[in-house]
Amino acid sequence: MNKVVFLDRDGVINFEPGDYTFEVDKFNIIDGLFESLQLLQDKGYQFIVITNQGGISKQIYKHSDVKSVHLYMQECFKQSGIDLLDVYYCPHHAVNEKCICRKPDSLMLEKAIARYNVDKASSYFIGDSRRDVLAAEKAGVTGIQIKINDSLKNYINQIN
Repeated sequence: MNKVVFLDRDGVINFEPGDYTFEVDKFNIIDGLFESLQLLQDKGYQFIVITNQGGISKQIYKHSDVKSVHLYMQECFKQSGIDLLDVYYCPHHAVNEKCICRKPDSLMLEKAIARYNVDKASSYFIGDSRRDVLAAEKAGVTGIQIKINDSLKNYINQIN
């Protein structure tokens, strides 16, 4: 079984400016991210991104915008020597429709857990909101809530 650290995207991986991040040139990695992930990778953890992208439902941006940002993000991970297993995103928003993939629901996590044979007892979900922790709890992994746009180096000691 695999040990995984699930990561929220906006506010954990990249700077959350307060509105939607859907353009590559506005996707700014938070300082210390890759150094922190390297320490966790050295402990045997793998990484999966779990992110709500409700701006698609609101027609602020398109799937293609999210895919472009995710390709860029994956390249940043690769160039930093960090293996990123996968990226899951929910395109829905509660103002337009109901779904069970949007955090705080846990379908994205459950799919990743099944697909990648994740050991839930040894895995974590790091997010910057209560809904991330709730999704983690629903899926049976430990949730860690960080301050928005804070460096992961301030929290990795919470992971064994």
